[in-house]
Amino acid sequence: MLHTPRARRGMVVTPHHLASQAGLAILREGGNAVEAVVAAAATLCAVYPHMTGLGGDGFWLIHQPGAPAPVGIDASGRSGAAVTPDL
Repeated sequence: MLHTPRARRGMVVTPHHLASQAGLAILREGGNAVEAVVAAAATLCAVYPHMTGLGGDGFWLIHQPGAPAPVGIDASGRSGAAVTPDL
């Protein structure tokens, strides 16, 4: 039988256990989900650099309790717009 993990006080899931622990530490210290994901992402840059980096794109959907609608953040950029095949 499939058992889905559940957490009533917070959960952080990343592809590396140290990044998950960093995000969970933020939640345990009273931080919010946005602060936890920033900590987890920053940790991934150090422990999982072949799959993430500070210069990558980000797509966030954030919903604050009591807010009428979520906020969408499109953090994709043009960092590679000037790249040429010769480069």
